[in-house]
Amino acid sequence: MSTHERLFGFRQACDHPLVKWAVAAIAVLLALSWIVAWILRRSGAMSAAAWTDFSTRWKSWLWVAVFVLVPILLGAAWVIGGVMLLSLLCFGEFARATGLFREMSICLIVILGIISLTYANIDHYDRMFFAIAPLTMGGLAIMTIPHDRPKGYIQRVALGVMGFLMFGYSLGYLGMIANDGRFREILLFILIVLWLNDVFAYCVGRALGGQKAFPNTSPGKTVSGCIGALVLTTFLAATLGHFAFQETAIDRTDRLVLLGLMMSALGQMGDLALSSIKRDLGLKDLGALLPGHGGLLDRCDSLVVALPPVFHYLSFQLGPLGSDQAARIITGD
Repeated sequence: MSTHERLFGFRQACDHPLVKWAVAAIAVLLALSWIVAWILRRSGAMSAAAWTDFSTRWKSWLWVAVFVLVPILLGAAWVIGGVMLLSLLCFGEFARATGLFREMSICLIVILGIISLTYANIDHYDRMFFAIAPLTMGGLAIMTIPHDRPKGYIQRVALGVMGFLMFGYSLGYLGMIANDGRFREILLFILIVLWLNDVFAYCVGRALGGQKAFPNTSPGKTVSGCIGALVLTTFLAATLGHFAFQETAIDRTDRLVLLGLMMSALGQMGDLALSSIKRDLGLKDLGALLPGHGGLLDRCDSLVVALPPVFHYLSFQLGPLGSDQAARIITGD
């Protein structure tokens, strides 16, 4: 695949069967869920309040699907641009919720760090991407020193570092994956598995109930839900992974099972990490951009912890992701 085709080529978007079937399945599920709910509402089996809640959530899921699928189908450049926008919006939610938005110099460094990550991904300059994390943290450590305000220094710098690493650097790995020639199937595999991991945990927990897993952090999570998600997500990852990585080194049951276990456990840890932030701040949601769901962070929580380990595990098994594509396409010779 040429660099131009990877960045902007959309005619080959559905060449891989997983991409074709994933897009079709998402479209069918959205359509069927609306039709079923409409029938239930017309028959009187669904109350007006339940219908309003469903339609609000359904519209949010529709926008999420469009925001995710369209850039992946259009090309890697659109993915990288979308990741930058997602990172900026997620950091904005975090900054508003924590009060960090009042520290303009800290926020400016984080924003510059996210923009630098985007440039590194567009350029396909891996070493620059990895160097930006310590450089940005160094910038955050020194930026407010000239203000001569030692009171609160640790808190504002720590919040800046946390915001950048979780919502800039970690989400930036989505852009790193977009530098691989197989980025479409890899991204869809990761997103489907991690988001269904949340669904499995919720459904199994509701169905079986039982002991609360972390009552102070996430009162709705149960032990049965956590274990159920671990089992179902591992099975899903092993099954879907066979089609995503067919005839590659990772297409082995043991390696796919390990990948599924990793994704489920880390995805749940990401959810709990964001729940810890919300409980510490006394908030139900970190934003209101997605009606019925909360903010973007409330939907992307499983990504912030899972993405870096999954990226490096796949690189270990498949060879460095992106090594099949031209590097330093802007800064190179």
